[in-house]
Amino acid sequence: MPEATAPDDDAVRIDLISGARMDGLTSMEKIRLILDTVRNGDIVVLEEGLSPEEESKLIEVTMTEISPDDFTGIEIETYPHSHAKSGGILGRIMGKDEEAKKLTVIGPANQIETLHKDENLISALVSRK
Repeated sequence: MPEATAPDDDAVRIDLISGARMDGLTSMEKIRLILDTVRNGDIVVLEEGLSPEEESKLIEVTMTEISPDDFTGIEIETYPHSHAKSGGILGRIMGKDEEAKKLTVIGPANQIETLHKDENLISALVSRK
């Protein structure tokens, strides 16, 4: 697979990662892949998003790595919203709460700002470093 060339100082790199690529990784490998990419100032778009547990762990690990001079954290937005199924907690216990496929955008907190989010659209402003 050819490697992408390094972007110049005026460019913002966006990595679009397929669900198939993420399927072969453990939760911590996914988190490391995301954080290493975002720490480089790049934006990550996940085709299938993360599980709620993986999102929580991503935020937890991010909080431990924040440094005012180096890494300001992440901004994360997921489309579509995770809606609870009509079965509620009983439905989840009975296995009826299937996770819907979702698109997730993750980027450096100091470079990505969500302007608008609804169930059909995420609009974000991405600034240069």
